[in-house]
Amino acid sequence: MPSASDADSKRHNGRGAAPLPARHARRGQWHTACNRNGMSLRKPLFSRLVTASLLVGCVPQGKYDAALADATHARADLKASDKAAQAAQQRLVNTQASLELAQQEVEYAGRIALYCGEALNEQSSANEELLSSLDEQGKNLHQLEATQGELTGLLERARAGLDELRSAREAAEAREAMFRDVAQRLGQMLDAGDLKISLRSGRMVLVLPSDVLFEPGKAKVGRKGRTVLGEIGKVLGSLPGRRFQVSGHTDSDPIRVSGFASNWELSSARALEVVALLIAAGMKPTGLSAAGYAEFDPVVGNDTPPNKGKNRRIEIALQPNIDQLVDVPRALADLPERR
Repeated sequence: MPSASDADSKRHNGRGAAPLPARHARRGQWHTACNRNGMSLRKPLFSRLVTASLLVGCVPQGKYDAALADATHARADLKASDKAAQAAQQRLVNTQASLELAQQEVEYAGRIALYCGEALNEQSSANEELLSSLDEQGKNLHQLEATQGELTGLLERARAGLDELRSAREAAEAREAMFRDVAQRLGQMLDAGDLKISLRSGRMVLVLPSDVLFEPGKAKVGRKGRTVLGEIGKVLGSLPGRRFQVSGHTDSDPIRVSGFASNWELSSARALEVVALLIAAGMKPTGLSAAGYAEFDPVVGNDTPPNKGKNRRIEIALQPNIDQLVDVPRALADLPERR
């Protein structure tokens, strides 16, 4: 009776072995495949890894699958390495192209420098000839001194003008800060559409639609209008030394049922009513004036009902001080439009 070692030897040698169970039969097939597929060092890494996995004792299916997965990952890593190498090669090509371009620019700069050097030499020669000519002609030294004096005077006047411009700029920046402060403090009414701020004829103008303040054909400010004017009076009254003109404007429709003879009287009465409410809100009477323009200062044409509504308005315009009449800043030009 053969011993266990003889049976193992026959099983491993593939000769004289008794039929094996399916699991052992498959192992024998894998072993045979391993013997038939001995791999060369010149074969791809993936094939060598798979073969190496098979040659290690021809493992069961689970270990074979794991080895196959490792080989797949190795092949993926190899592809990634190839891609990285290709990218590096492309970067090298780009770097070489950039280097060639830089070399061309250096050569061009060298030619420019050479040309400038030649031009400088020519100009130096011309200057020397000019100096020699001046010496030969015996230019009058007193005339040169007079010219220098004129230039000195021009320089002093330019410096004085620069100081004036600097002062004007500082004043303009201060006024711009004031304008922005007013817009910020009245921001709630701007957002609600009860008020607009614009720059008109070089002056900051607060525009209130008449519909916010008055009933049609009336000069009496309603409850909402009193609240709006009260807030405006508090803000404008906090600006020291400023003067404001309140102007009334109407559309082109003639007076029909109100007690006013014309739009002149209506616009003037409305302006006076607003002045009185601003004084009541804390503004000084010495800093206010009133004017009525009727329909003769429209902002748009009186050709449609919406345009007529835009022309019916009260404007509160900041009056510039005497020292600001030369340079009025366009501080509100870049303010976002708020409706």
